Amino acid sequence: MRSECNRDPVFWRGGKHILETIFANPVYGYFIIFAARVVDVSLDVFRLLMLTRGYYIVAAIIGFFEVTVFVLVLGTVISGGISDPLKIIAYSGGFATGNIAGAFIEGKMAFGYVVIQVFPKMSFGDLLTARLRKENYGVTKITGEGRTGIREVLLVTVKRKNVPNIINIINEVAPDIFFNISDIRSIHGGIFPRHRP
Repeated sequence: MRSECNRDPVFWRGGKHILETIFANPVYGYFIIFAARVVDVSLDVFRLLMLTRGYYIVAAIIGFFEVTVFVLVLGTVISGGISDPLKIIAYSGGFATGNIAGAFIEGKMAFGYVVIQVFPKMSFGDLLTARLRKENYGVTKITGEGRTGIREVLLVTVKRKNVPNIINIINEVAPDIFFNISDIRSIHGGIFPRHRP
């Protein structure tokens, strides 16, 4: 009778052999655990952010690779982790680093849209609206009442990658102006030609 190991696919046996060779050297093993955990958690953070922004197919693909990394490499912590505390340290350190790395990567890729709510004084509202529209940004202007009196409220929906440019324009026109930025799950209609997540 053939052993269970011999019934494994060739590529699977080859992969396990490579991992066993790497983990034969403890230093390499700790580094691989740390690096793999960074990749795993980075993918997890990125996947959750994609889900909240409606990129379901992208999230599913990321989830596939995330679990693959866990099964192939990080399962080694379970075997011998208690007797080798450095494995646990490498695993935990990779987890902490992966959270930061995942958020950093997602921020650089700047997926999705945001709405910027700007609350200028009445004297700056028209000027800022004109400047933003000159730069081809859609602006919805409404009137509100704050603690110090009547204020205009400008609503600007843009791609996240355009946020730095919007902030620069705001600071040029009215440096002390109050504004906030919120993520958008999806958008429909308006100046955008079709439904986009």
